[in-house]
Amino acid sequence: MTTSFLRGAVLALVTATSALAITPAYAAADASAVVKHFVEVGHAKYEDALKTAEALDKAVDALIATPGEATLKAAREAWLAARNPYQESEVYRFGSPIVDEWEGRVNAWPLDEGLIDYVDPSYGTESDENALFTANVIANKTIKIDGKDVDASNITPEFLSGTLQEADGIDANVATGYHAIEFLLWGQDLNGNGPGAGNRPYTDYDQANCTNGNCDRRAAYLKAATTLLVSDLKEMVANWTPDGAATKHIEADPKAGIAAILTGMGSLSYGELAGERMKLGLLLHDPEEEHDCFSDNTYNSHLHDAIGIQAAYLGDYTRTDGTRMTGPSLSELVAAKDPALDKEMKDKLAATITAMQAMAKRGETVEKYDQMIAEGNTEGNAVVQAAIDGLIAQAKTVERVIAALDLGTIELEGSDSLDNPNAVFQ
Repeated sequence: MTTSFLRGAVLALVTATSALAITPAYAAADASAVVKHFVEVGHAKYEDALKTAEALDKAVDALIATPGEATLKAAREAWLAARNPYQESEVYRFGSPIVDEWEGRVNAWPLDEGLIDYVDPSYGTESDENALFTANVIANKTIKIDGKDVDASNITPEFLSGTLQEADGIDANVATGYHAIEFLLWGQDLNGNGPGAGNRPYTDYDQANCTNGNCDRRAAYLKAATTLLVSDLKEMVANWTPDGAATKHIEADPKAGIAAILTGMGSLSYGELAGERMKLGLLLHDPEEEHDCFSDNTYNSHLHDAIGIQAAYLGDYTRTDGTRMTGPSLSELVAAKDPALDKEMKDKLAATITAMQAMAKRGETVEKYDQMIAEGNTEGNAVVQAAIDGLIAQAKTVERVIAALDLGTIELEGSDSLDNPNAVFQ
């Protein structure tokens, strides 16, 4: 990760922290005003995700046109920058069916990278669970899907989304989105729980001095994937406009809208982030269970998820251009009902951010996330567990907020890694 990107990440953290320290005095918010502001912030987040994805697409164009160390580095930096606003938008997922059904197109993981490109022999040659485990569509113009020959001669966005994504009905056949692009920019991380990320050479895109074969098709795949990411994000931006489908769904009933905000906060905090993305990998000490496994950016992605959860409660978002958005917040709604509970919620969210920042600092200065979760790394494990504990604690307070606001029964996402750990090892 480059110094310039680190400076940007640190600046983003400082900006977010300072922004959250200043709370303007609004009149007690009503539910409809809170939901309306939540929608406006959601639209801004997806716009920021789109703008950074468009910058990534341009950086990929430059890499393909002029392969070199500098253009590969720039494309990787653009990918890292694009992750932050997207991760902060994930709190919108679980409370909105429109987002939840779409999410797999842009952020599905983990992926069987042998579907896409060449892999190291240590990866293996076949899987009982996935016939396309090493299909390597970049090297093969015809592949078998569901026992039938499929023409893969033209690698287009339509081919990736309509044919290859989740081919054979297998979730691990991830052909699109951030992680497919990440793999194509970094390559496999072959370091296990040791130091180092993926190290794909720029010559994998240099058609005049091609390494690992099929540089033209690899470039076509990368371009198709970034084009598709931009298209998918445009679709979601449109969904959160004043007349968009997601907006209409969440604004139709203010009480249900408040429930949707809390569903997103609680489910992302507990089942998804604390459970599937963090505790599972910690239980297994498995580097393959880290979210951004090719780039070693996992600790940063987790931090920005937590920032997004906090922002959903406080109604406070700092855009990628530095513009700060504030407005009627869920915090004010809760404070009007139960000031002590509002303080508890804000304190729990802040404690999680502190734990996540400690994890991110360790990731920048000591060791990456896949090393932190390694077996026998007592200190690293404890840093990750502290962040997990913060997420679990805040999810419990979310449940108390749901009860205090008389929102009825809301089922938050669970995870075997938290609720039934023994099942993880079966």
